[in-house]
Amino acid sequence: MIFLGLGSNLQSDFGDRYKNIELAINYLRENNINLLQKSSFYESVSYPNKNDPKFINVVISVETSLKSSDLMNCLLLVEEKLGRKRFKKNEPRTCDIDILDFQQKIIKPSKRFNLTLPHPAISQRNFVLLPLYEISTAGIE
Repeated sequence: MIFLGLGSNLQSDFGDRYKNIELAINYLRENNINLLQKSSFYESVSYPNKNDPKFINVVISVETSLKSSDLMNCLLLVEEKLGRKRFKKNEPRTCDIDILDFQQKIIKPSKRFNLTLPHPAISQRNFVLLPLYEISTAGIE
């Protein structure tokens, strides 16, 4: 299973933060990324600048035949399609998509591709942990 974290703290030409996330999920589906589960929406304070607009976050589980590097490239294209601009780290953005876990593989960054899996900051981010817990325990009693 693959877990992705999606967030938005800026309106885009397409709509508000919620709409950005819904559109991102639709764009993923168009790229043969199958949605298995989606958490509720969670609102969180921006990090590291708490004065930036608040984020709306979700975690989704997906399956795809793409390799992790190809999935990452796809996610970057979806972010760009939704108007994400990259000027400086942690700035407000219309769409942010992170691979949290890719089939429980451990991947270290390389010269060719800067990807670390599982995502190194999962344990420090409640806006990831809470929705991840929600979908991981769905149906368990």
